[in-house]
Amino acid sequence: MHTEPVGAAKGPGETPHEYTLISADPEQKLKNGEFVYYKAHVEGRERRILGRITRREPVKLFPDSFLADPRISPDELARAVGYTHPERELFQLTVTLLGYYDERFKAFINPRLSPSCGWPIYLAENELLRDTLSKKLPGERGSACIGSLLSRREGEVPVVLDVREFTSTHMAIIASTGSGKSYLAGVLIEELMSPANKACVLVLDPHGEYGTLKELPNTEAFHERGSLSDYRPRSWILRPERIKVKLSTLEYPDLRYLLPTMTERMEELLSRAFTRVQNQENRAWSVGELEVKIRNIADERRDDQGVDYSMTADGLCRRLDSMLGKPPFSASEDLDLRELLKPGQCSVLQLDDIDEKRQQVITATLLRRIYRARQRTARGETSQGDAEHIPYPVFVLLEEAHHFAPAGGDAMSTGILKQVLAEGRKFGLGVGLISQRPGKLDADVLSQCMTQFIMKVVNPIDQNTIASAVESASRDILDELPALSKGQAIVTGSSMNAPVLCRVRERLTEHGGVSMDAPDEWNRYWNGDAIREREREYAVLHTSGPRGRRSLYGSER
Repeated sequence: MHTEPVGAAKGPGETPHEYTLISADPEQKLKNGEFVYYKAHVEGRERRILGRITRREPVKLFPDSFLADPRISPDELARAVGYTHPERELFQLTVTLLGYYDERFKAFINPRLSPSCGWPIYLAENELLRDTLSKKLPGERGSACIGSLLSRREGEVPVVLDVREFTSTHMAIIASTGSGKSYLAGVLIEELMSPANKACVLVLDPHGEYGTLKELPNTEAFHERGSLSDYRPRSWILRPERIKVKLSTLEYPDLRYLLPTMTERMEELLSRAFTRVQNQENRAWSVGELEVKIRNIADERRDDQGVDYSMTADGLCRRLDSMLGKPPFSASEDLDLRELLKPGQCSVLQLDDIDEKRQQVITATLLRRIYRARQRTARGETSQGDAEHIPYPVFVLLEEAHHFAPAGGDAMSTGILKQVLAEGRKFGLGVGLISQRPGKLDADVLSQCMTQFIMKVVNPIDQNTIASAVESASRDILDELPALSKGQAIVTGSSMNAPVLCRVRERLTEHGGVSMDAPDEWNRYWNGDAIREREREYAVLHTSGPRGRRSLYGSER
């Protein structure tokens, strides 16, 4: 099919990888984020050199006097004065070069050749964009179709990620509150659990928003019927009371973090006692055993040095009882990694009823265990049946990541998170971070994520954090952030061949992160049935007195 030009090249832009074009754009097709191309001969072949529109400026408009009366069309005024030129408006558009798509390398190659003045510029066809922007086709093994190109009609150009890339080189979802970050995370999890991937996914959920993923096994779109077996994803939702951390999996810095502001004597007693329980033949230990070791060491100090450590030991033991003597910590129970982590299973740890310090220690302990298990398995140090034998890659999704790796903070989980992000690729451990405040997220942690989903971000501090930490976040991408609507995202990084503006698809399972409708809840309180129910409950609890009973609303009856 013959394609008509939409404009003509004017000349180079402000940088070597930009050029400008002039267009009347009567159909308003050349929006920011749209893709255009010109044709050039490169290495003996005619190539279509693709680029993305990043700026649109008027160069000729109606005179201001034509716009003075909003009741009169400027077109009518133009005709009245004999002005009938078809191009009453002209625009200059800046285009950032992507290059031509090379089938051999499966990537864009910059030809380092800007179009000459007057060269025709064409709007990129849907087929061209489908074949070049995404690294995978929808439904292909290792693909994740999260939506479609925002500048085209819904579904015309699918946005399909390479799952291998973002599960090995890590990814980040960054957005302001209410922009749809948890919804996008749900879409990604659905794609990971689809028959094209059958992934092993663990979600650490501080707010209990991912419980609706229990619908996964019952959603027909995720089923695959094969000749040998049928695939149906599994979901395992663990409420806080079912989350266990075995005390012997803690390290001394974990204890030190859970027990702040200790005196030097307390630190000395705790350090020595912890070494003793860890070195005993049966490494499993209880809080009571640790306290016995602490009191024994205090007695030894009194006998050897004549200094009474008993009050220090008493105070330390009270702190240990308060922090470690209740769930999720246990002397004998732990989360079984072999049950928690399986291909085709999404496990969700709901941490919403656990305080932040314990959440951080749970996360640090679990990441250490998974990292060590994958490391030992990859090195051939474990075998089938071992507790640390995990013979497949694992992807961990961490919601509210700024709580687990705060900028300038000392959260217990930051260190292991940095290690996994830096070295996890070698051992098949990938991490996805979700944060509404990138400015509060450790910059080193964010910079290790090679695929980014950036949604609406208005805060200048957060924008600057993205600019400094995300290599692929160019200035024109950052300029788009405040204008994005809910459910729209910039997708950039190693999982795509080029940055795109994406319209996120609808979820197949219910979204669990919906904001509460406060006016609806308030009005529900005054619903007649609700009032009568409260009156009945009140009547059961209170008997009438000589002056009559007092109603629920404070007035006497």
